[in-house]
Amino acid sequence: MFDALTDRLSSVFDRLSGRGVLSERDVAEVMREIRVALLEADVALPVVRDFIAKATEAATGEAVIRSIRPADQVVKITYDGLVEMLGGTGEAEGLNLSLNPPTVILMAGLQGSGKTTTAGKLGLRLSKERKKVLLASLDTRRPAAMEQLAMLAEQAGVQSLPIVAGQAAPDIARRAMQAARLQGYDVLILDTAGRTTIDEAMMAEVAEIAKISSPSETLLVADALTGQDAVRTAKAFHERLPLTGLVLTRADGDGRGGAALSMRAVTGLPIKFLGVSEKIDGLDVFDAQRIAGRILGQGDVVALVEKATQELDMAQAEATARKLAKGQFDLEMMSDQLNQMKRMGGMEGMMGLLPGVQKMKKQIAESGITDRTFDRQIAIISSMTKGERKKPDILQASRKRRIAAGSGVDVAEINRLLKQHRQMADTFKALSKNGGKGFGQMAKMLGGGAGGMDLGKLAQMGGGPQPTPQHLEEMAAKLKDMGGAGGMRGLPKLPGLGGGGLPPGFNPFKK
Repeated sequence: MFDALTDRLSSVFDRLSGRGVLSERDVAEVMREIRVALLEADVALPVVRDFIAKATEAATGEAVIRSIRPADQVVKITYDGLVEMLGGTGEAEGLNLSLNPPTVILMAGLQGSGKTTTAGKLGLRLSKERKKVLLASLDTRRPAAMEQLAMLAEQAGVQSLPIVAGQAAPDIARRAMQAARLQGYDVLILDTAGRTTIDEAMMAEVAEIAKISSPSETLLVADALTGQDAVRTAKAFHERLPLTGLVLTRADGDGRGGAALSMRAVTGLPIKFLGVSEKIDGLDVFDAQRIAGRILGQGDVVALVEKATQELDMAQAEATARKLAKGQFDLEMMSDQLNQMKRMGGMEGMMGLLPGVQKMKKQIAESGITDRTFDRQIAIISSMTKGERKKPDILQASRKRRIAAGSGVDVAEINRLLKQHRQMADTFKALSKNGGKGFGQMAKMLGGGAGGMDLGKLAQMGGGPQPTPQHLEEMAAKLKDMGGAGGMRGLPKLPGLGGGGLPPGFNPFKK
């Protein structure tokens, strides 16, 4: 959602980085470009004016003028301004769960904004926190709305209120409240009806439901791709309902992101969640600092670590690590790695969370390597026999033709996959020599030592208690420090890489 804004701001700061002392004219030029970038991203004009005024004042201060690296100071000022615009430096806003269950969460919004899907996603998230959740659809106007919520509840592994035909929305709310109390539910999520536009009948109905249920949370669900219309919708709902927070859906779309940057400032309401995919688990907690980091191309390594702890099978990962330490790397293992990448969001999803990758988008695009490439590679490996996966050298031309037919690719693509696997296998063999000295050096770089990341703690995180935010932040900071070609220094010479780092012009995405 923020790609266009990220590209624009990155180009501004890249030009700034080559300068020494910044004059007021330099600062004015940079702020003018940032202003244009924010307006093009569809950020509300009053929000942009306030942001630029504060940033200009800070950037022309004595601390920046006398700074050794004034360009970095301007980036920091921009980052701080974005964080403030998005909600401040405090902890991410969570749900206000009542001490006397059931906690009632009321979902409001226009038709098509994603209320029903978000209700299902929220039910799954709360069930993972060991809450007993009941979903109830109060949408009596949209065909099959109640059946849709029941299906989502089943996917999320939570319960939905039985459907009674012909019942009015307020009566459904009363029945849901009674069922939640009698059956000992911790959370009741009420999915209200939406309209294509805001009208008096809609507002009156949702206000009556709010009066009946006395919700602890009243969340407005808004489509991030509607831009400033989402901001106007939020203001209109807030005037009639005691809203406690916002949920922005379709945050993975190609909209300009201005709604997310404007809504907190315009409404004063916290953005609590972002809908990031159509999948039932595609709901992320909104964190102002992490979103600001993504906008400035700094990635979100904390999110990457969180995905790793949720998706990776640590027992399998440890078994793979033992094989790699012995220099073993067959096509079965390669397929497992590709599947794990897909579960963590695929190449595009993972790359978007890594610092500095935004500047490599052109090389990645030119490489032609996409998630579909991985799908084809997995299909190729799946078309082989178990023996061929263990020892791909035994593959003859006739077998390659049959595998190509079975996986829907040509033989040339099979040869490219085999070459890629051979290069990776050679690398792991080189690391495993001298009693695994290469892996020892890599482990020393990653874990336990000064500036290293404790992989032992990472291993403990899989299947155990969820890591604390402080732990994730600590690991993220260490991962950031490891970034860049300098992180390769000290490793033994590897096939195609040489020793002491990456060779000039090295492109890991080149076919």
